[in-house]
Amino acid sequence: MFTVMNKLLLTLFSVLALVSCEKDSEPLPAPSIEGRWLWAPSSSSSANTMYEYLDGVRYTYYGSGAESTLEYWQSLDTSDALPGTNPYTFENDILTVDLHFGNIHVTPVVFECDGGKVYFEEPGYYLVRLGSDCN
Repeated sequence: MFTVMNKLLLTLFSVLALVSCEKDSEPLPAPSIEGRWLWAPSSSSSANTMYEYLDGVRYTYYGSGAESTLEYWQSLDTSDALPGTNPYTFENDILTVDLHFGNIHVTPVVFECDGGKVYFEEPGYYLVRLGSDCN
């Protein structure tokens, strides 16, 4: 009887451990392109361009010099964007942006730094999510 009880307890613990491991190994949600992303022409300069991907529309904002601070970028809304927006889709890590007049930019993207940095394989540059600690 003691052996049967041990087997039952061992089976129960094995099932609980399996459930626990499955829960811990669930994949993290895929990063999203939605949000505000900064671009700087070099690693030594402050960001002078921000792209905002919002509900299928890409907005572009420019800043310069001292105004290119986190507070400045956060204070902007879509009415501050440059005239002319670009529709986009994002599926399976492929970003497609309609640049108008028959021009379409299609690029695979790779997220880094827990989704705070994104690499555009074509033409080969990074954007950093506004407010992230990624450089």
